[in-house]
Amino acid sequence: MADLLAAYPEIGVDLDDSTVATRQRVMVVDDEVDTVFLLKQILRIAGFNVLGASSGKEALAKLTTTKPDVVLLDIMMPDMDGWETFREIRQSTSVPVIFISALASKENIVNGLDFGADDYIAKPFHNPEVVSRVKAVLRRAHQPQEVSRFVFPKVGLCIDLLTQQTKYQNVVVPMSKKEFSVLSVLAKHAPAIVSYETISLSVWGEDSADVRKRTKYLIYLLRRKFHKINDKSNLILNIDRLGYKLQTEEE
Repeated sequence: MADLLAAYPEIGVDLDDSTVATRQRVMVVDDEVDTVFLLKQILRIAGFNVLGASSGKEALAKLTTTKPDVVLLDIMMPDMDGWETFREIRQSTSVPVIFISALASKENIVNGLDFGADDYIAKPFHNPEVVSRVKAVLRRAHQPQEVSRFVFPKVGLCIDLLTQQTKYQNVVVPMSKKEFSVLSVLAKHAPAIVSYETISLSVWGEDSADVRKRTKYLIYLLRRKFHKINDKSNLILNIDRLGYKLQTEEE
């Protein structure tokens, strides 16, 4: 192994063995030690600094101190799986996350992306593909761009502005353009309260008593649709005299 590493003078740094941190950092999270080792070497040879974690809890602990630029996250891990680890990561940072898993069906991949992951790599992986996908995600992360999708994993809500599709707890929610517009405004400002005036101007282009009545009716329709999927749902809250807010945390 030493001869292999010596052949690459520009090799990245193993952050588990060094505090040097001058290049982009990749955290690899997997309960399989051999997989962590392999991915770390692949990424080091590609010029990245790397660090590993064998569990979700270890990853969360390292996340606060090392601040990686991207996380490669396995899904099937004991104690805290990749889904739960992802939720916890999102509580403290927007660092890009790439799921890397043996769950390789198209359904699994779609579920991972809908869950909010920036990409999904199926095992067994092709070494150059891992490097290419990490680089692509990092490029996107550093490009200023408007958000096109809002994902709130704690309540199971995904709003795609490009396709104008809303999924709630893995169920597609059909809605009119105006209903979608109201929901999108709430999502863009979540978890903050959105004033009646802001919603009116964003959706209707004007603010009046009549417009606010229309908004109130659309909120009623949205709540009814979400309630049909989950009769305990309370996604849109009315904050008296202030406006509405999207409930993004579990009650």
